[in-house]
Amino acid sequence: MATGGRPASMRAVQYSGYGGGSAALKYVEIPVPSLKKGEVLIKVEAASINPADCRIQKGLLRPFVPKFPFIPVTDVAGEIVEVGSAVQEFKVGDRVVSKLIFWKAGGLAEYVAASENITVVVPAGVSSADAAGLPVAGLTALQAVRAIGTKFDGTGVGSNILITAASGGIGSYAVQLAKLGNHNVTATCGARNLELAANIGADEALDYKTTEGAALKNSSGKKYDYIVNTTNGGKWSAFKPSLSSHGRVIDVAPNFGNFLASILTLFSKKKLSTIILSLGMEDLKFLLELVKERKLKTVVDSRHPFEKAADAWEKSLSGHATGKVIVEM
Repeated sequence: MATGGRPASMRAVQYSGYGGGSAALKYVEIPVPSLKKGEVLIKVEAASINPADCRIQKGLLRPFVPKFPFIPVTDVAGEIVEVGSAVQEFKVGDRVVSKLIFWKAGGLAEYVAASENITVVVPAGVSSADAAGLPVAGLTALQAVRAIGTKFDGTGVGSNILITAASGGIGSYAVQLAKLGNHNVTATCGARNLELAANIGADEALDYKTTEGAALKNSSGKKYDYIVNTTNGGKWSAFKPSLSSHGRVIDVAPNFGNFLASILTLFSKKKLSTIILSLGMEDLKFLLELVKERKLKTVVDSRHPFEKAADAWEKSLSGHATGKVIVEM
């Protein structure tokens, strides 16, 4: 193994049971992870909290995941300080971003061991915070936007689309990616984020609490070819009237009713399709290049020092974060 100065122990944040929110997070001093031959040791500089991290604590995958005590958070960026004997692509000193395996996680810690095949080099000029926001939220947005046939080489024909919760982590990336694909984008969000939605590319932004916003009605009165739903509160019954005759909903946060609708609409003109994140590291490289070229940005809700990780967790739990919640080491 090559080494860049491994300490014996590290600080980490963990919880020991389901529920409890931010109050259940505890700081511990534990050994720095040892490496398998195909892993790299990352000195974490930034970690981003996703809603899924909080749902796992609430018991989303009970009783199978997680194994307690558990260090949450999957999306991290930092510097490699040690590499396993079989690692080919990385060296000590590389700045990288990694999408950790969700049932193992480990992101809220000073160091984490990550497999080489879930890790990507961060281009020069891209900050650790910007990179850490991308793995789950950015890749989910990219998969959703690709699912509606979006092309990024200038050859695609734009459609009339709606993106819900456009100021959230997934939504804010989805708006930007959709505009890169030449779509006409209507976005829904809270009143305080209408300007943000416009600034990241939405052609029209609707306050979801107004009558028009709740009805998903844009100013032109046109129906949507596609609706990208990023909120688990969205319902097929609300989306269907706003779709064009062969319109389709792409749901990245399906509730039970929408799961059912995805089956019932298989042979209908108007459809609802659910997606589960399946994109890989080449797609993450693509997103990082867009960030490097300033075609895509990570909208950061707030930055929290590691000592205030509980505050970051609470902000994510609130469901009202604008963009990504970042913990910096």
